[in-house]
Amino acid sequence: MAREKVLTTAPADEVSKVDAALRPKLLREVVGQRKVAERLEIAVKASKKLGEPLGHIIFDGPPGLGKTTFATVLPNELGTSIQMTSGPALSKPADLLPFLTNLDEGSVLFIDEIHRMPRVVEEFIYPAMEDFRIDIVLGEGMSARTISMALKRFTLIGATTRSGMLSGPMRDRFKMHEHLEFYSVEDLATIVRVNAAKLNTPITETAAVELAQRSRGTPRVANARLYWARQYTNALHDGSLTEEITRAALDKAEVDRDGLDKNDRKYLETLIDLFAGGPTGIEALAATMNLSSDTLSDEIEPYLLREQYIIRSPRGRVAMPRAYTVLGKPAPRPKAPEGPGLFDAAAG
Repeated sequence: MAREKVLTTAPADEVSKVDAALRPKLLREVVGQRKVAERLEIAVKASKKLGEPLGHIIFDGPPGLGKTTFATVLPNELGTSIQMTSGPALSKPADLLPFLTNLDEGSVLFIDEIHRMPRVVEEFIYPAMEDFRIDIVLGEGMSARTISMALKRFTLIGATTRSGMLSGPMRDRFKMHEHLEFYSVEDLATIVRVNAAKLNTPITETAAVELAQRSRGTPRVANARLYWARQYTNALHDGSLTEEITRAALDKAEVDRDGLDKNDRKYLETLIDLFAGGPTGIEALAATMNLSSDTLSDEIEPYLLREQYIIRSPRGRVAMPRAYTVLGKPAPRPKAPEGPGLFDAAAG
């Protein structure tokens, strides 16, 4: 058997965090999501030409698809700075003040999980987004007075896994709304090859494809599984990744050929074995699995829904035939309709 061709790798730069090294720095380095990247390139060029700040942008989609990556790439394209926070960290308007008052002209404020920002903070940021000012109330009661403070022009970038939880007024204040899709195997294989080079880990083309096929269409998952495969080969082999070594590493991590990990299989087993394939509610599944319902809906279910292992019905989650197949279980027979049939009713 001919040996696989090992792709050449370049030494990785010295950085404090490996994650930072793997993240693209410019839009042209972003693999996948090309239509989104092309629209952002046009917006950046227009912003530079007009001398105006980039319009506010909201990115939505399942976790790990590149929302934070785009948010950190755009300031590099614009040659400006970025401040980062998250919705849960902003419990009151005062929590947002340091970020708004320290913004530079044309800089970026990134709020992750923006759908979890309290309504009182959301309403506080409206004038900042529209008019680049904030209203601060000093004092209480009859002696209270409001001061309007001007802000430097900035761009708000929000990221959310649940765009439906954003209020209409908040959603309407964003100039661009970009939805990120799952990645193809080809794009994920490219990401794996590029990041393996940054980690100075030789990898074959077939090994990169194997990793991509087991990464659920998600770059963050692909990077995590690349990390594990790298640890595996350095501990037990020569530090390079071939298809055989990669398969052994992922099998050891309990990631199957379909990209399902132990939590995915536990979800399907719980739904099929304990709830007879459904329909059942997510709260019942979460309580049985001892996981939060947010973890199920945000991290586990998107891929299972996309690959048609389950469906969401009005009555709850239902296992599809593919779920029974992947677990090696016989699919149930279709249930007979309840009540009298058409001919029985006619006869009656």
